[in-house]
Amino acid sequence: MDARKLILLVGALLVAAITAFMARNLMVGSPTPQSSAAPAAAPAQNTNEVLVATRPLPVGTLLDPTAMKFVPWPKELIEGAYYQKDQVDPKSLQGTVVRFAIPAGQPLTQGALVKPGDRGFLAAALAPGMRAVTIPVEGKGSNVSGFVFPGDRVDLIMTQDVVGGGDGPPLKASETVLRNLRVLATDQRTDKQTDDKGNTVVTTYATITVEVSPQIAERLAVAKSIGGLSLSLRSIADNQGELEDAIADGSVNVPSDPKAEQAMMSRVSAQPEWGSQGVTTGADVSRFQRRTVPAKPVERNGFTPGPQQQNYPGAPAPVPQGPMVTISRGNSVTVVPVGGKQ
Repeated sequence: MDARKLILLVGALLVAAITAFMARNLMVGSPTPQSSAAPAAAPAQNTNEVLVATRPLPVGTLLDPTAMKFVPWPKELIEGAYYQKDQVDPKSLQGTVVRFAIPAGQPLTQGALVKPGDRGFLAAALAPGMRAVTIPVEGKGSNVSGFVFPGDRVDLIMTQDVVGGGDGPPLKASETVLRNLRVLATDQRTDKQTDDKGNTVVTTYATITVEVSPQIAERLAVAKSIGGLSLSLRSIADNQGELEDAIADGSVNVPSDPKAEQAMMSRVSAQPEWGSQGVTTGADVSRFQRRTVPAKPVERNGFTPGPQQQNYPGAPAPVPQGPMVTISRGNSVTVVPVGGKQ
């Protein structure tokens, strides 16, 4: 082998050795990637948590735990009227009313909220055009055991005795005269009563304050004088179901604008409704009660039935009163009042 070929062979071996060495270093020098959780971002030092609205809060909204939360806020933008985390407990703001509209994500301010017991609380809780009316409800055992609180929605049931013009027991009847009422206060209390552990205290009450339109307020004044009033607590899902039924039958027209649609649905679902869907009488509950109003006495054959002969259901036939003549024909005996025809 000549010198030239030998030099080329040595050079090739040298290049191969260098390449293999470099490849080995690359494989050994790059460690296997290790999976690790990303460290939590440290809170910024120039922020503080303030209470903001989780959804749009129109005027008259009663605050609940889902309507507010704490979020970080730049310290240089925090105003003195904001509710900061180290200065307020959100539970103390539950039941307060929004005086000025608050957009979603905006801080709650002290001037925008009215606490129960403050001057102007009920006026702020009322929707535009609505009125607050206090009505008595029947005694213990008829108030849903005290489980109706401010902010709930109820139906109003009226029970009455219809005497009529005749003898016999009066007709007992009940009907739901008002639906979807928003409760503003119970026994002059506009918030829930809680014990030392924060649990809700259930108590009965004699009056409730509700939100109604001016026309319904007038009708309620008459209903209070007719009979006793009691409450029926509504499910949260009832309003949405009734609204969907109204849209389906064409009673409510839905606008094309999404914002206008949402505002319309909120307004319609919160509107109280007057009118009875049916009447329950005493006979629907017990066979010993009446189904109709006692009828007036009817004059027959020149006389008027006495108190025991008036024509209420099941009463005996009228018996003549005054002078009578008895006529016997074989086994047939007929009693005819004087002046009557035979």
